[in-house]
Amino acid sequence: MPLKSSRVAALLLLSAHLLHASALPAASSYEFTAYRMQQYNLHQDKRGCRGAIVVAEARAADDSILTRRCVIMKLPDFTVERYLEARRQNAAAILILLPHNISGVPEEVIQGFMESESEALKKETLMPIYVVPEDEQLLCMYSEVKLAAATKSASILVRVLRSMVTATAFQILVSNNAPIKPITNNSIITLEGVLPGVGEDPPTIAITAHYDSFGLAPWLAYGADSNGSGVAILLELARLFQRLYSDPRNKAPYHLLFSLTGGGKYNFLGTKRWLEENMDHAASEFITSHLQTSCSFRIHHYTPPKFINKSWIFFLLAPLLQVISSRFPWVRFGTVHKKINLQESTVAWEHERYGMRHIPGFTVSHLEDPRSERRGSILDTGAQVDIRKIKRNAVIIAESLARYMYNLSDKGSPKEIQVFRGSLDVVDSRLSALMAMLTSVPRATQLMDKEPQQMLLINSLEQEFKRYLQQVYRHTFRTDRKDPDITFFDQMKQPMIMYRVKPAAFDLFLGGCIAGYLGIVYYAIQNFGKLYTRLKAAVKTKQQ
Repeated sequence: MPLKSSRVAALLLLSAHLLHASALPAASSYEFTAYRMQQYNLHQDKRGCRGAIVVAEARAADDSILTRRCVIMKLPDFTVERYLEARRQNAAAILILLPHNISGVPEEVIQGFMESESEALKKETLMPIYVVPEDEQLLCMYSEVKLAAATKSASILVRVLRSMVTATAFQILVSNNAPIKPITNNSIITLEGVLPGVGEDPPTIAITAHYDSFGLAPWLAYGADSNGSGVAILLELARLFQRLYSDPRNKAPYHLLFSLTGGGKYNFLGTKRWLEENMDHAASEFITSHLQTSCSFRIHHYTPPKFINKSWIFFLLAPLLQVISSRFPWVRFGTVHKKINLQESTVAWEHERYGMRHIPGFTVSHLEDPRSERRGSILDTGAQVDIRKIKRNAVIIAESLARYMYNLSDKGSPKEIQVFRGSLDVVDSRLSALMAMLTSVPRATQLMDKEPQQMLLINSLEQEFKRYLQQVYRHTFRTDRKDPDITFFDQMKQPMIMYRVKPAAFDLFLGGCIAGYLGIVYYAIQNFGKLYTRLKAAVKTKQQ
């Protein structure tokens, strides 16, 4: 009998310990800023979330009942399956907690999140989706709703006891009553600058990169790899060729046109508008830069394979292949052919915009598939970037372009003839500084012409152009209100409130009754030995 009593006492004490351990120090009410998922119309194609208001109880992603609940997720929770399940159950909203240090997240988690992010952005949804950087209070809420989901399979006794110790219910509130409105005064900014070549009316080679970023939430889209790295390389190429062209004897018989375009994540609208208005001085040959940080180097083009040996692209691919095989043999090189389909409403790569105007060109990227989820993600941060690889890619492009422009392929190998070395070498510290500048603020298209920090970044990029290039122009293309190519919507950043919900009165009453009963039982167990001794002594006294 005493052995069984000790087991019961131990069980009660253990249960009480676990219940008290679940009482996390979350505030009863907590306000923070949450960032809403993308919402835009590309022509007639509607994408993103159409809802903003949230009034719902918080639930974990693995909870069995999500209907009319706000589903709280960390990065590993936001899978395609769980996202679709939340939609199927008509969840009220999804709130994703974003860690501050992405570098500590396993690669498989990053890949899984990017795939889910891409899936969510393909279509429109009425369910609001918000992203918020993690902090102590939100992590406490996450732990409690996870624990609540885990204890739902426990007995009613354990659940009632837990409800007495801590209020596990949290309410999530976004109460902005203003309707979501389209932003009608959008504008896309494109920068251009030139390095004039030698000779009378020489051909023009254009080097371009889009500067804006994309991701689940515009206010969290920093785009370090796509396409901050491409912009950094373009700016370094402008500096290198300016120094080369500064000596009249070194000028090549080519104009170099450098362009930073906006709207790159939305069908390359900045490039489209620039070509529509500037065909009189458009390039005769074109390179677009998406030079991210990978050991792959792929050339995307639209020239049919059977004609590529006779095209302009072949004459630039040859020195490119020479430089890679001679100086960087570990870099995987390949070409990807994709025909331009004029029936499609969207284009895959920026060079296709030029191809529609019969201007030959190609895109350099480490990605093989233009639909890759890595072309637009809120996890594309500075932690994903390797400056050494950016420098290597800059060297490959600079040396290959110089060999083409100066016809150096027959004059020696890339190891023997290196144009960009010594005082003309690619500078690591400059690339690091450029990447720090580009990733200091989110560069979503809808922010670039309105927010002060984003406008300052555009001004800084323009100053970089004016420092090294001539004939620098800033083009501002405004959307047609009657027939806009792109329509963005407001309320991308919202105040959100999390607060605890106290247990219901019946739960408290029932919990009090059970607690009183358990208190009596616990007291009896603890004092059973004393009571038994007293009772035995009393019986013995009576018998005497």
